[in-house]
Amino acid sequence: MSDATDATPRRRRGRPRAGTRSGASTKAAIIRSATEEFADRGYEAASLRAIARRAGVDSALVHHYFEDKADLFTATLEAPLRPDRAITVILAGPREDVGTSIVRYLLEQLEEQKAQARIVAILRTAVGSGPGSRMLKEFLVREVFQRLAAASASPDADLRANLAAAQLVGVMMTRFVLRLEPIASTPTEELVRRVGPVVQWHLFGTGQPLPALDVAVPTSE
Repeated sequence: MSDATDATPRRRRGRPRAGTRSGASTKAAIIRSATEEFADRGYEAASLRAIARRAGVDSALVHHYFEDKADLFTATLEAPLRPDRAITVILAGPREDVGTSIVRYLLEQLEEQKAQARIVAILRTAVGSGPGSRMLKEFLVREVFQRLAAASASPDADLRANLAAAQLVGVMMTRFVLRLEPIASTPTEELVRRVGPVVQWHLFGTGQPLPALDVAVPTSE
């Protein structure tokens, strides 16, 4: 006669034990604890182990639901896009397409109204002065800006990455938060065509980013 334990399914590492709270409630508890930990300590200092302690679960359980700290952080924000993952994919592609690819990704991901509303809320938090602003900035610096700087591989790589980021944030703020015309209603591909080369130049270029315009300077009489 076989032992009864032989028929018991083996529990995958990090999976909740039978009889414990449901997976949905456990995941929600982890997200709540992560929100508190990120607010208290910022993105850099927060750890998955500390978040697990707050939630009263094993750290392996956090990894069962979330791939890494960035994955958990974006879950707390209910972020409509994952810039950290997108940057990894874009930077693996042709270098000459990085600028336009980044701009196209941001604008296409935010075409849907629900995604726009959420990113507006996130941007307003980012420009504030509370703990939410700090953790957002730390996340962007570590997971996005530093990767852009590494790709630039220039003596002024950090400045280049920040200038590129400033261009991108500026477009998102004017298009989705302030809704300034004509940027708010300009077709996505037109903005990609105009802004992409500027982002590309900030990251990798030298000299003039675009051909000089022949603009007549008014003279006083």
